[in-house]
Amino acid sequence: MSAEPAVLAAPPRQKKTFIRRIAADRSQRTRHIVQGLFAALNLGLGIQFYLWVRFYERGGVGLHVARPAGVEGWLPIAGLMNSRLLVETGHVPAIHPAAMFLFLAFLAMSAIAKKSFCSWLCPVGTFSETLGKIGQKIFGRRFFLPRWLDFPLRGLKYLLLGFFVFFISTMSVDMLAQFMQTPYGLLADVKMLNFFRHMSETAAIIVGALIVLSVLVENVWCRYLCPYGALMGLASLLSPLKIRRTPSACIDCGKCAHACPAGLAVDKLVQIRSVECTACMACVASCPAEGALQFSLPVARQAQQPLPRYRRAVTPLGMVALLAAIFFGTILFARATNHWQTHVPDVIYQELVPSATQAAHPDF
Repeated sequence: MSAEPAVLAAPPRQKKTFIRRIAADRSQRTRHIVQGLFAALNLGLGIQFYLWVRFYERGGVGLHVARPAGVEGWLPIAGLMNSRLLVETGHVPAIHPAAMFLFLAFLAMSAIAKKSFCSWLCPVGTFSETLGKIGQKIFGRRFFLPRWLDFPLRGLKYLLLGFFVFFISTMSVDMLAQFMQTPYGLLADVKMLNFFRHMSETAAIIVGALIVLSVLVENVWCRYLCPYGALMGLASLLSPLKIRRTPSACIDCGKCAHACPAGLAVDKLVQIRSVECTACMACVASCPAEGALQFSLPVARQAQQPLPRYRRAVTPLGMVALLAAIFFGTILFARATNHWQTHVPDVIYQELVPSATQAAHPDF
């Protein structure tokens, strides 16, 4: 009678030592405060810009306020055009220079600290995130599209980005400079405002659909359609700061992956290189294990320990300081070099602003 083959038992899985986090994580509270402050800043700029436009629409009658250059942060295409003009000519363009400086500042944030602009500052991202939270409260869960649909849809924003880059790259330097001097180029900010003030029925339906979809699927616009976010994601590939997981400290609870708004497999990777990571730190906030997950610089291989060195990790206040230094430092530099304001005579605005409004809303 032949002997039965011996069955080798799998070695028992060693249980990891769980060191619970001692200090409370305040990254999300800090981020939400920054989001609120930046949204309030943009609201103030919007109100001031609206009052500035109405003064010229009324023929120079009523309250007169200064044109806020910061509103040009809503003109990323002008910022991209002016950035090319700066590279090609070596001179800061005279029309919408603030758009270029803010554009470069937000790119710098992404190149240093992932897509932090999207999750810490962008008002559209803040609004989209808020809609997603409302959806979670209504339905009690978060919805994600299946991978076979999610992946190709994420490519849409890169197609849109490619279209704008191709269009701008095919224009000569002279064409770009002349375009910025045309009434359309001069009043790009006014036309942006008029788009929302006098929204067409088709545009209203599209915006309404995006709002509804954002309640169902978090960050629909940011994840699938925003070309600005696509550019920030590409710039974020240069970032030395990344979400990093220490496997020896990780207890494999999966809470980080569940908390990630981009649906990234944070619990399976040692570091997150994805262009979809916005450095929101939601995964870090959800982690219960001390030192298992951090937003940090790389640690030298020979220096790695079960718990990484904390001086290489970025704290929430450190992130705020970094973003503030880039943002306000850029503005101060532009102001100091007299390249912040668009210097156009009032008589030009008096002539062009009312005509732009009448073109957008004939019954005005």
